[in-house]
Amino acid sequence: MNAPGKKLLLAAPRGYCAGVDRAVETVEKALAKYGAPVYVRKEIVHNKYVVKTLEERGAVFVDGTEQVPEGAHVVFSAHGVSPAVRESAVRRNLLTLDASCPLVTKVHNEAKRFARDGYQILLVGHEGHEEVEGTSGEAPEVTHLVDGVEGVASLPEFGPEQKLVWLSQTTLSVDETMEIVAKLKERFPHLQDPPSDDICYATQNRQAAVKNIAPQCDLVIVVGSQNSSNSKRLVEVALEAGAKASYLVDYAHQIDESWLDGAQTIGLTSGASVPEILVQEVVAHLAERGYTDVEEVTNTVETITFALPRDLREARG
Repeated sequence: MNAPGKKLLLAAPRGYCAGVDRAVETVEKALAKYGAPVYVRKEIVHNKYVVKTLEERGAVFVDGTEQVPEGAHVVFSAHGVSPAVRESAVRRNLLTLDASCPLVTKVHNEAKRFARDGYQILLVGHEGHEEVEGTSGEAPEVTHLVDGVEGVASLPEFGPEQKLVWLSQTTLSVDETMEIVAKLKERFPHLQDPPSDDICYATQNRQAAVKNIAPQCDLVIVVGSQNSSNSKRLVEVALEAGAKASYLVDYAHQIDESWLDGAQTIGLTSGASVPEILVQEVVAHLAERGYTDVEEVTNTVETITFALPRDLREARG
C-alpha cells in the first residue's frame, strides 16, 4: 500500500567497490579453475552474506596459513597481509593468490619506503583490524598506531630532528581522520603528509553520498556487517550530517519496526563490501511498508576496475 509522503532515497555510489569486486571474483575464479576447496585467509571481505555464499561454493576460511594443508591454494583477503604471513605461506609451499586491494598495497609500499628513508610512521587506524595489522607488519619497528583522537596523547615524544609521516587505514571516516591528523600536527608540527590521500576513493565517495542525503532523512539505513569498518563509518557520517537516526543491518529482516515510526524520508546505502542484492531486499521490505516513492541520488559515478591476480586472468569472462 502506498503511503502519502513516505519516500526512500537511495545513495549512489554504494555497495561493491573495485577492490571488493576483484577480491570476491578472485575466490570465484580460483574455485572455477582449481576446484574446491580453495582456502582463504581471514574473511575475503567483511560481509557475512558474501562469506557464507563463497563457503557454500567450496571456499574454506581460515585464521592463519598454518591451517591450510601444505601445497594447497590460499587466497589473501582484500585487507592485505604482512610480510610474515607471506613468509609463512612460502614455508608451507602454499600456492598463493593475492586479493589484496591495490589501494591497500599502495599504503604498504608507502610504509616500506618511509621506513627505509628513516621515518617514524604514525598509522591512523583501528587496533586489531586486519588492514592495520598488515600495514604495521611492513615496518613494525617504526610504526605507531593512532587509534582515535585519544591515541595522540599516548604516542612517544619525537623531536623536530626525527622524520615523521602519517599514514592511514583506507576505510576510515575522512572527517575523523582529518581531525586526528590536526591533533597530531598540533603535537608534532613537523609531521609530514603522505604523498597522496590513503583513504580510498570508494570510502570517500560513499561517505559523500550519505552526507548528500542525510539532512533530508529521518532515518538512514546502512546495509553492512558489524566488522566492516567502512560500513560502521557510514552510520557515523549519516548522524553527523544531520540524519535523525541511523542503523547498520546485514539483512532486511533485521530492521526494527520501531525505527520506522514517524519516519517520512528514509535514506539507504551500503558499505563497500555489500552486494546489491541485499540493498534491493531492503528496498522491497520498505516498499511493503509504504515506501514506494524511491529516488536514487547520484553523487558521483565510479568507473575504476582492478585486474585479477595474474594466474586467474585467463579465467576471467
